[in-house]
Amino acid sequence: MPWQSPISPGISWYESNVAERPEYPALSGSVETDVAVVGGGFTGLQAAYNLAKKGVRVTLIDAYRFGDGASGRNGGQLGTGQRWSPEEMEGTLGFERSKALFDLAEDAKKHLLDFASAHDIDIEYVEGQMNVCHKPRSEKEYRDSVKIAATRYGYPHQSFMGRDETVARLGSKRYLFGIRDTGTGHIQPMKLLIGLARQAALAGASLHEQTKALKINQAGGRVSIETDKGTIRADRALIACNGYIDNFEPVTARHVMPIRSFIGATKVLSDFPEVLPGGEAVADSRFVVRYFRKSKDGRLLFGGREAYTADNPREISEHIRRQISEIYPSLANVEMTHAWGGSVGITLPRQPFVREVMPGVTSIGGYSGHGVMLSNYCGKLYSDMVTGNRSDLDLFRDLNIPAFPGGTRFRSVLLFVALSWYALRDKF
Repeated sequence: MPWQSPISPGISWYESNVAERPEYPALSGSVETDVAVVGGGFTGLQAAYNLAKKGVRVTLIDAYRFGDGASGRNGGQLGTGQRWSPEEMEGTLGFERSKALFDLAEDAKKHLLDFASAHDIDIEYVEGQMNVCHKPRSEKEYRDSVKIAATRYGYPHQSFMGRDETVARLGSKRYLFGIRDTGTGHIQPMKLLIGLARQAALAGASLHEQTKALKINQAGGRVSIETDKGTIRADRALIACNGYIDNFEPVTARHVMPIRSFIGATKVLSDFPEVLPGGEAVADSRFVVRYFRKSKDGRLLFGGREAYTADNPREISEHIRRQISEIYPSLANVEMTHAWGGSVGITLPRQPFVREVMPGVTSIGGYSGHGVMLSNYCGKLYSDMVTGNRSDLDLFRDLNIPAFPGGTRFRSVLLFVALSWYALRDKF
């Protein structure tokens, strides 16, 4: 029977789609290591893999199972560039920094695909992504974005879609126009997570599930992490908890906020060939974004909710089904075979949080819904930094990421108000 995560509701289609989900032993007693990693998602496991491959002693712990967090339960879309569009980044940071961050994201995309290919991990990669819009006033912005990407950022893989092409490629009349991107695509994230953990273990990293980090301290040039299974002492540490940071480390908790995201999987849509006939992934123009794609076997995987309280899979299914029917009326009564959710780590400006939160302790997270490729690459960049190689991690470290107002006590209330406001704006 598939594992039921204690921190994320529902059993995902991703987990049901894998033949095996290996288990790793809990930590047993206290250990000494070179680098301690807290968090067994893409960031932590990539860091562990790359460090171990270079001969560094690495001990990684996760409070639950690898993949119980966002890395194993996300929408699977890679995207292009950062969370902001290149022109938005350029307006704030200037062209040089914006171009460097865009290129970093392209390096991240290549790293992910090359890693999977090199290690024969079947991540079910499908080429193509579309960003579609329901607001007529945004057409010029979308057209200009395609030109800017090609002429200023050296990215020729996007094309503007008018109304007819958008309708044909979506199989829906809900959106007015969009951008098609053939230089990116979507994956089965749990398969990547499982393959990555396997490679990290083979490289010599010490991996431990079901081991909860309780407290972290730094003294005398050493880092000490107390867990419910023993103490880890290390020269340095990486905190890679993202939206599951809780109160483990207060600086990260003030800057990275968890929000719940939910996905439903339909039955195989063999009777609806008009739905996404080209197999592209889709994200729409809403602030409370809706994102969807077809799985390799022909299911519609649809993410996005405007209610942020319930975690019951049956209720998730009903909310998701209603949103599907707004885009595809013919699927109003479609069977939902799976429904699941989890926490996405966001920051106030929707850019990654990278900071040394105490001497020798780096925290990385807050990918804000753009983390499939960035999280993998940030783990690799952390390894480069530790081993003295050139690392582009400073491009993220230099970003201005303010703390959420109200601290951890009041931010959930502010988030609910903000998301409710933006959800209302999305309707117009």
